[in-house]
Amino acid sequence: MTRASSAGAAIEITDLDKRFGDVHAVRDASFTVQRGRVTGFLGPNGAGKSTTLRMLLGLMQPDSGTALIDGKRYRDLPSPARMVGAVLDIAAAHPGMTARAHLRTCCSLAGIAHDRIDAVLAITGAGDYADRRIGTFSTGMRQRLSLATALLGDPEMLVLDEPSNGLDPAGIAWMRGFMRSCADAGVAGLLSSHIRGEVQSSADDVVLIDSGRIVRAGALTDRLAENTSLEQVFLDATTQGAHA
Repeated sequence: MTRASSAGAAIEITDLDKRFGDVHAVRDASFTVQRGRVTGFLGPNGAGKSTTLRMLLGLMQPDSGTALIDGKRYRDLPSPARMVGAVLDIAAAHPGMTARAHLRTCCSLAGIAHDRIDAVLAITGAGDYADRRIGTFSTGMRQRLSLATALLGDPEMLVLDEPSNGLDPAGIAWMRGFMRSCADAGVAGLLSSHIRGEVQSSADDVVLIDSGRIVRAGALTDRLAENTSLEQVFLDATTQGAHA
């Protein structure tokens, strides 16, 4: 369904900062995610991507700064499931439940009609194993179930952490096409990954993070203007940061 356009960024991260003891996980991070565009959030493992997303979704309290969704903190959204769908942990579903039962439970908790279940199973290609117990699922099957859960509220924004993890090549290609179709319908997409090729193939905009700092942000075409690959952009940015 095509979304109505709205002024302002869908997601706004401003001066976000988080420490864990002596580890400065996120350092004054600022960037935005626009409606109708996929923003790739790229960095090596341990760069601060997941910590940033957890602060955005209210799972972790920042030491300072703000992380806003449609101008509000996640906990202040009147209907979070209808505003943002998130995939952060593919192991969250109980292994003894079937996929369908898991989705029914999530619908009940979020106040979403159960007739949405068949729609999200069809969208994600998870319908063939909807009545199997989750404990028997492969990583790719769990990933599709997690995405189906995120789509239950027909959200205006998607926040996905390493969404291609466990998917086979056909599944990865499907995920890219799915994200593109969502953006074309007006959905704001924030896709976190450590795989540069995945981001280069999927994103309109890119945010590069290294050691908790945002080292580059902007339209992907601008970032690639003087380089042949996103990998080279990232290497250039982190090398410059190391010598700054």
